[in-house]
Amino acid sequence: MSQPQPPRPAKLVIGVLTGDPALFPGVAAELEAAFGSIDIVSPWLPFGYTRYYEREMGATLQRRVLAFTPLIEQDRLPAVKSATNALERGRMAKGRRRVNIDPGYLLLERFVLASGKNHAHRIYLGHGIYADLTLVFQRGDFRPLPWTYPDYADNPLRRFLCAVRQKYDLELNALHTPGPAEPS
Repeated sequence: MSQPQPPRPAKLVIGVLTGDPALFPGVAAELEAAFGSIDIVSPWLPFGYTRYYEREMGATLQRRVLAFTPLIEQDRLPAVKSATNALERGRMAKGRRRVNIDPGYLLLERFVLASGKNHAHRIYLGHGIYADLTLVFQRGDFRPLPWTYPDYADNPLRRFLCAVRQKYDLELNALHTPGPAEPS
């Protein structure tokens, strides 16, 4: 019989997608006010993987990803997603979003994004929010799954998440919180 164990704290990671990079400093400041200090920021990554957001946010989109210093409890993800949805709504102009904010968390073994949309591979967390298993860490790298969003499956974003994972591993070691053995 398995014995319930408390989950390890997770590294909060939030992606910001926009066609107007000038919005980023204000968004980052609001995210930092809500979730604590930011310790790692990705470079701007061009987003040309889909035209899904083009009508609403324009054709020339870029993503920047932030990792936060305070570790979070995994069950906070629905509250984080609700807060980022409110931040998106607050930045709308003429009924259209100008930023898309994707919160998630990173553990040594996986990367999970929050979503308000159900799908076969998503697990309901409560409050209208689902957990989307986006990447798994195997053989020294984050590996995409058949449903992984193309930008998260691409090398630049995965390399960034590997750097975040290294920092997170050091933070766990400082807390003396062991992680699982890497699957073979």
